Amino acid sequence: MLLWLTDYLAGFASGFGVFQYLTFRTMVSALTALGIALLIGPLVIRRLSMHQIGQAVREDGPETHLAKAGTPTMGGALILLTVLATTLMWGDLANRYVWTALAVTFAFGLIGWYDDYLKVSQQNSKGLPARWKYLLQSIAGLAAAIVLYQSATTPAETSLFVPFFKDIAVPLGVGSVVVTYFMIVGMSNAVNLTDGLDGLAILPTVMVSAALGFIAYLVGHVQFASYLQIPYIAGAGELSVFCGALIGAGLGFLWFNAYPAQVIMGDVGALALGAALGLVAAIVRHEIVLLIMGGLFVIETVSVIVQVASFKLTGKRVFRMAPIHHHFELKGWPEPRVIVRFWIVTLILVIVGLSTLKIR
Repeated sequence: MLLWLTDYLAGFASGFGVFQYLTFRTMVSALTALGIALLIGPLVIRRLSMHQIGQAVREDGPETHLAKAGTPTMGGALILLTVLATTLMWGDLANRYVWTALAVTFAFGLIGWYDDYLKVSQQNSKGLPARWKYLLQSIAGLAAAIVLYQSATTPAETSLFVPFFKDIAVPLGVGSVVVTYFMIVGMSNAVNLTDGLDGLAILPTVMVSAALGFIAYLVGHVQFASYLQIPYIAGAGELSVFCGALIGAGLGFLWFNAYPAQVIMGDVGALALGAALGLVAAIVRHEIVLLIMGGLFVIETVSVIVQVASFKLTGKRVFRMAPIHHHFELKGWPEPRVIVRFWIVTLILVIVGLSTLKIR
């Protein structure tokens, strides 16, 4: 909305023309989201506490987590509201990718909200049954994948690009629907599994969002895309504004979510953020790069799969507890040490992922 206003005002004062630059709007988006989150964060936390929306702790979890019981949860709503307001302010509302990103983010946020609501109202950590949660996620993810496929206008929009190789692009055709679906639903659940310690999931999400925003800008810029030999997707650059909103909202949330957390994200935030990352990666055709940069989320998910498979097949557990961050807790690592070391791992993986833009 403000993009249109500044465009109109630029006719009277040339200084407003700076808002037409995508890089500037991305930076303003991040700062706006950070300001909004810091401003309304205390109010959101008070409201959650007032309505006794407290965290239900896993009965089989580490004993150190018992103290977290009752901590206000569903704080991810703060992130979603901030992202919505900021994107509507600074994004190009005529861009189809912006609306797709917002729709997917809030669809998964709504699923997470209902899951959190059941956990709070029933005072247990089970929430929405897995089969129903997965069904709802599948409907939302598949709908988004079909929309992207049907609106594609170039072969690049339905191809799978392999990092580190400049000439390998696999035309998927309708198969791109399957890839996009798994990216959205898979990353949604991966971030949700990672969100088990204070601040553990949100800062990696911010770092990956920053990298994806940078990639979106390059993919949407015909000259840069040609120079780097990456796919050019017209209009995809506008997602950098959306990613800027994710960065600012995430950092603002981390202000309150840092150990010891004043508020917990809940599924309303984790499911939505993961879906947003998966969607952006699918639009800019850097799905494999996301799996590299979001390697922490992948490792957390694989640890759960391995644990469940091992126990069902052999009756033995590979890890002391899954997801893997609990394994390190039970080994004696203090929670802040687990968190910071996992952040460092994500930073390294993001750098590796970004290097694929040049190393080909």
